[in-house]
Amino acid sequence: MMHGFAGTGLQREMETPSVKMIDGDKDKFAPMKRKEIIDDRIQTLEANQEKLKGLKETDDARDILKASSALYMYVLPVYKNEYRELARLYDGNASRENIESYTQSISDKYYAGYEKRFQKVTDAGKAFAEKHGIKVNWDVQTSPR
Repeated sequence: MMHGFAGTGLQREMETPSVKMIDGDKDKFAPMKRKEIIDDRIQTLEANQEKLKGLKETDDARDILKASSALYMYVLPVYKNEYRELARLYDGNASRENIESYTQSISDKYYAGYEKRFQKVTDAGKAFAEKHGIKVNWDVQTSPR
């Protein structure tokens, strides 16, 4: 759910939102409000963060748990503040220029910090996998942009 944070992935989702059924009718659809998209993300991220908090910290898992926790603590406030504001701009039919400017400001302000924390999770995952003989294809594109 963090993939695309402060980058083009979430931007594309905001540009062309998913659809939802209207009144449970399988033949009637409407685009989701951007607020719904962001609120769904927040709800999922908070639920996953709670699961993470419930994991037992061992010597083996300490680095990956700390890195993951730091990543959640970094992105959640941005979703709750900046992305909710961006959703408000979209849903309120703000000008293209205002939306693009605000989107760029989110990227400029948060992408580098996100990438740094994301890389720490990946590095900790690699170390854990290697130590435990878990085969992982790390060549898959995992960049959040």
